[in-house]
Amino acid sequence: MGGSGYFGFVKLRGLDCGIALWITGFGEWVSFMPLKFCLSLLLSGACATGVALAADGIPKGVVELFTSQGCSQCPPADAALEKLIDQGDVVALSYHVDYWNYLGWTDTLSSKENTARQYGYAKSLGRSGVYTPQAVVNGSDHMNGADLTSINAKLDGFKASGQGLKIPVVAAMKGDEIEINIGAGQGKADVVMVYFTKEQQIKVAKGENSGRDIDYRNSVTDIQTVGMWDGQKLRLVLPAKVVGDAAKKGCAVLLQTSNSSGQPSSIIGAAVLNGGSH
Repeated sequence: MGGSGYFGFVKLRGLDCGIALWITGFGEWVSFMPLKFCLSLLLSGACATGVALAADGIPKGVVELFTSQGCSQCPPADAALEKLIDQGDVVALSYHVDYWNYLGWTDTLSSKENTARQYGYAKSLGRSGVYTPQAVVNGSDHMNGADLTSINAKLDGFKASGQGLKIPVVAAMKGDEIEINIGAGQGKADVVMVYFTKEQQIKVAKGENSGRDIDYRNSVTDIQTVGMWDGQKLRLVLPAKVVGDAAKKGCAVLLQTSNSSGQPSSIIGAAVLNGGSH
């Protein structure tokens, strides 16, 4: 794309993970949650959550990749995102932007909402523009989306310095409902639902990636704010139908702050809900 540099959201394996989540991640909830409710979280939903949790019951972090089918430098970043998803401890999301669609190929997964989210991050991060492939880490920093080593190093650095995800979030599918439980903490944040398609292959017929079949994971289809968190424990219930076909679709729950202008900022809690295998 012209040679000008970069251009400008592990599955829980077995019941042991679920128990670790219940005891470690939400130990403070055990005292008031009925046993029946805790068991139902484990058996009906928590073990379907798509990210393995650390000892504190919280994912390593959130990586949001801004990418495009019309960007020749983006396929390595798309592959890096796939590795992050398979790595299993990161909430990893792919946002296809629409500002390269004029170059000869219209990205079939792009949306103006995805582009607007990236521009919102540009403002909150003090940048004058946007580029692809861009990875936004925990809503707090950005880097080349293809640099998997640096992305993981940034996530580790945030966690070690206390700037990582802090608030436990659990999303569970329970019959025809999605139940979201958010732990207590300090501050205020939006509860943001990010809906995505788990996996698809796109044949790019024109543009810089013409002739390539590119695999995409966790491609975002919609973003909605569904609630506000004020530091107190919070329980939300949504209809399960908002996710769509559980075999193909999934959703992430982001607990995200905003800056004084209302732009997306630091993410302080997150979870992924996968109804089936990708």
